[in-house]
Amino acid sequence: MIDALFTYEFLQNAFFSGLIIGVIAPMLGLFIVVRRLALIADALSHVSLAGIAGSLYLSQQVLFFAGLNPIYLGMAAAVGGSLLIERLRRVYRNFEELAIPIILSAGIGFGAIFISLAKGFGADLVGYLFGSVSAVSRQDLLVVAILAIAVFAFIYLFYKELFTLSFDADYSKASGIKGRWIQMFFMVLTALVIGASMRIVGILLVSSLMTLPVAAAIQVAKSFKSAMLLSILFGEVSVIAGLFAAYHLDIAPGGTIVVTAILILLFVLGSKRLTGKSTVRRKGEVL
Repeated sequence: MIDALFTYEFLQNAFFSGLIIGVIAPMLGLFIVVRRLALIADALSHVSLAGIAGSLYLSQQVLFFAGLNPIYLGMAAAVGGSLLIERLRRVYRNFEELAIPIILSAGIGFGAIFISLAKGFGADLVGYLFGSVSAVSRQDLLVVAILAIAVFAFIYLFYKELFTLSFDADYSKASGIKGRWIQMFFMVLTALVIGASMRIVGILLVSSLMTLPVAAAIQVAKSFKSAMLLSILFGEVSVIAGLFAAYHLDIAPGGTIVVTAILILLFVLGSKRLTGKSTVRRKGEVL
């Protein structure tokens, strides 16, 4: 693959997009896991599926959508889903977790409808579901790069606020932190990253890249920052090894990336079991 990487543009696009996603997905995923909202990534990925299926269906019916990259409508749907989740969490103040299955169900429902209505894009849809190395364009790489800059800037500027919101929402409110707007912008960024990651990891598997490296990292990390660094490291290893395996085996990269992440998690769990130690802590104790 090394020789091919210097030869084929699509491999370069997939490789560099994967490297970027391997950083920003676990980075956002750590804040999501700490807040016990891991299923949000699943909900938004299924909403993205509805957007992708809708775009592919509309491309058969409307000339304008025929030339539009389906990833844009998928990202727009994910952003809309993230805003609806935040709205529903305020509606169900005592049962905030209900917002996630509601939006997840809506995404699956609309996705199934568009898939049933449309005909003839089975191969395209499979690429979005499980990822495709050959489908990543230079435009997709540019979108991922721009999103990475936005994610880095947001976390750099609001790291303390995000940290406080993740561990003690009541204290952050008493401190005057504008948690509502920060959380909303965080959710929008998460939705955009999920939408942009579908080319590499796939809609059905992108949430795994946000949670599995984090699950492994919090087993061995001694602080929140070390957990973030280890999450990124495990995410990058998963992406690089997964892409190499997908290329040589000629299979979807999403599966190989996720399986690699699972193997890393199992290795970490096995190592902790052998040493008889565990650094897994309750919420607020990974400091």
